[in-house]
Amino acid sequence: MRGRVVRSGETPASSGNIANIITVVRILMAPAFIWLLLADEGALGPLRIIAAVLFVVAIITDSVDGLLARRQNLVTDLGKILDPIADKVLIGGALVGLSILGELPWWVTIIIMVRELGITAFRFAVLRTRVVPASSGGKLKTVLQSVAISLYLFPLQLVVGDWILWVNAILMGLAVIVTVITGADYLWKAYRGNRPGTQA
Repeated sequence: MRGRVVRSGETPASSGNIANIITVVRILMAPAFIWLLLADEGALGPLRIIAAVLFVVAIITDSVDGLLARRQNLVTDLGKILDPIADKVLIGGALVGLSILGELPWWVTIIIMVRELGITAFRFAVLRTRVVPASSGGKLKTVLQSVAISLYLFPLQLVVGDWILWVNAILMGLAVIVTVITGADYLWKAYRGNRPGTQA
């Protein structure tokens, strides 16, 4: 835990630096979000709005902690592990919650969660030899998932009409496609990186 917490510099950063603290807060926000989502029971009332806002705030912190980590040179191995876990807890909770409420097909949730949990398990499997950070493709996948889920969470159809549900479905479909493609690409690059004479 020794090292820099907030200030920029070249000396080692503390595992308890500000960027990692924000990541942990994002993880802790997930249970509150899930409770609010399920407590609304699909009524699309005030609890649903609060849950949607909390989800968006939590997602925004993902950019904040990453920006701080890079700008202040606070990138740590712990942060590389916690950041994708925080995303998966939040996004996974949203997907499962929406499926429980009958608003999102279970096959969508299963495909995305199998990919996410599989990659996370792989990260931990190789943890002793190397830390595998999120790729640029993985970040695009997270953005698509976040936007699609946000549209599902906010009851926009009550304001603009049911046509927005088609937009939601199309965006979620794109998120599923990118999720599968980036997962396969991630594993392929990891495989090539382990082969003699190749470099990750």
